[in-house]
Amino acid sequence: MTLFLILIGIVTLLCVWLNHISARIGVPTLLAFIVLGIVFGNNGLFPIHFEDQEFAKNICTVALIFIMFYGGFGTRWETARQVGVESALMASIGVVLTALFIGLFCHFALGWNWTEGLLMGSVVGSTDAASVFSILRSRKLGLKNNTAPLLEVESGSNDPFSFMLTMVMLSVYQGSASAGSICWMLFAQIVFGAMGGWLIGKGAVWVFQRMRHQSSDFLSLFVFGVAVLAYAIPDLAGGNGYLSAYLAGIIMGNADLRSKRNLVAFFDGVTGLMQVLIFFLLGLLARPAMMHKVILPALAIFAFMLLIARPAAVNAVLNFFKRKKGYGLRQQTLISFVGLRGAASIVFAIMATGGISSDFADTLFNVVFCIVLLSISLQGTLIPFVAKKLDMTDDGEDVMKTFNDYNENSGMQFGRIGIKESSTWNGKKIKDLGLPKNILIAMVLRDGKKLLPNGETCLQAGDMVVIITKSFEDDHTYLEEHTIKSTSSWVGKRLMDYDEPKRGLVVMIRRGEKDFIPNGSSVILEGDVLVICHIDREAE
Repeated sequence: MTLFLILIGIVTLLCVWLNHISARIGVPTLLAFIVLGIVFGNNGLFPIHFEDQEFAKNICTVALIFIMFYGGFGTRWETARQVGVESALMASIGVVLTALFIGLFCHFALGWNWTEGLLMGSVVGSTDAASVFSILRSRKLGLKNNTAPLLEVESGSNDPFSFMLTMVMLSVYQGSASAGSICWMLFAQIVFGAMGGWLIGKGAVWVFQRMRHQSSDFLSLFVFGVAVLAYAIPDLAGGNGYLSAYLAGIIMGNADLRSKRNLVAFFDGVTGLMQVLIFFLLGLLARPAMMHKVILPALAIFAFMLLIARPAAVNAVLNFFKRKKGYGLRQQTLISFVGLRGAASIVFAIMATGGISSDFADTLFNVVFCIVLLSISLQGTLIPFVAKKLDMTDDGEDVMKTFNDYNENSGMQFGRIGIKESSTWNGKKIKDLGLPKNILIAMVLRDGKKLLPNGETCLQAGDMVVIITKSFEDDHTYLEEHTIKSTSSWVGKRLMDYDEPKRGLVVMIRRGEKDFIPNGSSVILEGDVLVICHIDREAE
């Protein structure tokens, strides 16, 4: 058990390290986790003998629940509703067309039978939401003409349709399907899934808004449980649990909830962990020694999907909106290119291998492995480049507006300044202060009253001036608290004698229950807590 825990710790640290390296060289992080899985796979350098397909299927099913829920929860519907209709059609008709085109290609070009080809198309029919979100957010890729919200909603909602097609084709492959059973399956999947998601989402919002005294940690735990139930209850009734989880996520994510930004951050972390788990399991299950048998079919399917199937499906759907919303060739080309295959395709491939013949199961899984590898490494890396070449980037467009942790005022910060008798602002009108353009006096507190100022407002000693300016966020600049002990050599010394360039800048001193901003003459006392601003220069 101890060795197993050590192995888990090593793998976790390697994941963090690979995340850092991949970010530096511009390669999607998920590719690194696949490689790590291969290294620890049965035929890897440090083999973990893992053959339990059923266990992998269960783990991946649970992981995909949270990926789907977060796809809805993180969607800012106020922005996304402008492209809601075309996104829904892309997520449904687009997936069906893509799967059909791939099935035709597998049958006529590769010689597969119809059920095998259409099953392959169903498994890889949907795009990967988490990968698309990750690239858009990490690169802050602002796109023209509402392209980002369209991609977000489409990729977040098309997995349920790919899942339905996969289940239908599995039943056809196994010979247990009939016209009636397929119609009932599709009806139950859509209706029970949609109703379950709506009811659970609305009910969860009602309960959440009445949880007045719970901490943010328990609120996160509550939403975590809702995500699980949103999948499990409709699935028990024959509904599409993934569709339910996605809809419940949209309803909760766009409701008036406390600590929403914290909840989005929590599920962002959970989703990242689930992705790591899925891609690591993919690497563990992969058989690199067998890849030479499927590399050519996989390359052929990937190229056909990238160059023909996906663009044809996108064109077929978006041409209906071309006259009204102007989806031109460049925009359609970018939307087609961003159709990454990832976590959902892996999960559906693992699900499918349990219900088909062993020979085709190996072929299906290994082909999907190669397709996902190519999609994440090639498409994922080139998306920013392709977007710029197509002139589809917009520096004035904030991609974060399509996500629920966006705040209209997130780029602004309040501050306060006390006016003393000796202050140069004492007795001056605001218009005469010569403030920089990016600083605005938003309020003046005077004698317990709140005043909304204008340029003619004259500041007085005793006023508390509330200013607003643009906030600054940087991963390499941080604050640290340092308590001055009785043995410290700095007790009794002035702040100007503090070695600030080496130690950082002291921006505040907490003395007892009082906080104040110091100057060079401030004397450091025993028990003071110095708040120090540090800059990680090595990361620059």
